[in-house]
Amino acid sequence: MIIGGGRGMGAAIAREMRDRGYELALMSPSESCEALAAKLGGVACRGKAENADDTRGVIDLTMGTYGRIDACVIHVGGPPKGDLLEIPEEDWDRAHNMVLKPVIRIAGILAPIMEGQGGGSIVNITTFSAFEPSLTFPTSSVYRVGVSSFTKLFSDRYGPANIRMNCLLPGFTDSLDLPRKYADMSALGRLARVNEQAKAAAFLLSDDSSYITGQSLRVDGGVTRHM
Repeated sequence: MIIGGGRGMGAAIAREMRDRGYELALMSPSESCEALAAKLGGVACRGKAENADDTRGVIDLTMGTYGRIDACVIHVGGPPKGDLLEIPEEDWDRAHNMVLKPVIRIAGILAPIMEGQGGGSIVNITTFSAFEPSLTFPTSSVYRVGVSSFTKLFSDRYGPANIRMNCLLPGFTDSLDLPRKYADMSALGRLARVNEQAKAAAFLLSDDSSYITGQSLRVDGGVTRHM
């Protein structure tokens, strides 16, 4: 199940997981998830991660179609930006509702499902800058590190039930139309290819990473300095 699985990185993860033999359930705000699901032989419904009814709908669709959820990606959009103290309170609330709250809500629904089936894996897509706050992305910096904190707590609580949760922290990726300066920030001197991010996500979702949980894996080409 991929929340945010219509285009870009979410779509690339869907293709990678299908190649690995997984059946797909996708959600995105536009018809792109439906078009991709039709190509890949999966199911889809439109919706936004911050909308509780939408996320409940895709979970119900997945369970109704397949009877289980072995792996879940939670990939949300970018929250509001602005000058730190000029960002209105409602935009901070919106960032919370977009970035952190969906992870907590979806985890609360998935935990008993995965516990009943003997385990599962959840991957939250955040950002390379989660541990290096940037004034360019203030609300993202605040709430995405909160996702990593929640991820560690969840992994401690549900590890005994064989439910894993990790974060993927992608760097600048070619699914976005970015100027050359962002490629130059990488130690490799290029943007990530979207299929590279998808392979990293698939590693965390699958049994290839069966002894990894509670971690935040940076796939940023060496942009960050955090050790």
